[in-house]
Amino acid sequence: MQETESIDEYILQHIDPESDYLKALYRDTHVKLLRPRMASGHLQGRMLKMFVEMIRPRQILEIGTYSGYSALCLAEGLQKGGMLHTFEINDEQEDFTRPWLEESPFADKIRFYIGDALSLVPDLGIIFDMAFIDGDKRKYIEYYEMTLAHLSQGGYIIADNTLWDGHVLEQPRRADTQTIGIKAFNDFVAKDERVEKVILPLRDGLTIIRKK
Repeated sequence: MQETESIDEYILQHIDPESDYLKALYRDTHVKLLRPRMASGHLQGRMLKMFVEMIRPRQILEIGTYSGYSALCLAEGLQKGGMLHTFEINDEQEDFTRPWLEESPFADKIRFYIGDALSLVPDLGIIFDMAFIDGDKRKYIEYYEMTLAHLSQGGYIIADNTLWDGHVLEQPRRADTQTIGIKAFNDFVAKDERVEKVILPLRDGLTIIRKK
């Protein structure tokens, strides 16, 4: 097989383009924010939009907004009347992210919350049809259980970063709590008979989970 970068470039040349707005957000993310690799980017963004169009959810939960790239892609796929509820626990992120969401073409489909989804989501009283989990890797099992409790039957959870740059194949150091968290989550979901699941080797790994 050719080098991964060459394959990645080939893929991007043969899928739907990202909008100029998303390109600008991606550039701004790399200029102004730490850890810009956390932004979903072109390929994953188009896939998230397509997942929404396939699943046709009315209510979507996102845990981990970061710069808002994935939120915009999720909202882009929503039908009329659909709503995305996206949560960012880092309040220092708000000044960057909120304008990008509120000035976007999909602002009327997005509700942006600053705070811990674990404590805020249960108070919303909403049953979600789809969720995208991309928050603190150490809390993935907590996010998963909370989300599953507020997910419709047949609803989908998409969990990001579940291959963690291949570190899931390693024995993590005790201090590497994020790798430990991801590995624990993967093992937990693999044994969970309440759901169907599959892992896609897209970017850093996407686990697609369907509630039975």
